[in-house]
Amino acid sequence: MDSIDRKILRELQRDCSGSIAEIADRAGVSQTPCWRRIKKLEEAGYITQRVALLDQDLLNLGMTAYVMIKTSHHDDAWLKRFSEGVSLIPEVMEIHRMAGDIDYLLKIVATDMSDYDRIYKRLITVAELFDVSASFSMERIKTSTELPLDRIGAPR
Repeated sequence: MDSIDRKILRELQRDCSGSIAEIADRAGVSQTPCWRRIKKLEEAGYITQRVALLDQDLLNLGMTAYVMIKTSHHDDAWLKRFSEGVSLIPEVMEIHRMAGDIDYLLKIVATDMSDYDRIYKRLITVAELFDVSASFSMERIKTSTELPLDRIGAPR
């Protein structure tokens, strides 16, 4: 991973919809080496997919809930049932296993409170849970899908 790879990744994170020529120009390299580097970055797993980012509010998914889950079960069978079941709920955007006071943190999008309640009722049937609580985002102040690439390869 060198500075040119980082430039290409930065440009792809900002907008990957352009042609190779446009991406190469924005990254400051010529087209063929840019294309080769993108292919190598994909093969190495640095680029996992290319997607379109959608406007959550225009799609009537303006409610974001952060759901905190505590469980008294910490065995592999429970984790498998929980992670597979929660992964099947399309409104669950992220699932994190946590260290600290809560065991799992979920990011859920919904249209409104009654839609969230429908999702909640589905969530609690997936596996036995000790405690479920939620906080609701009132305003998105910053949102990004761009990873900070400036420190890649830098000494720790």
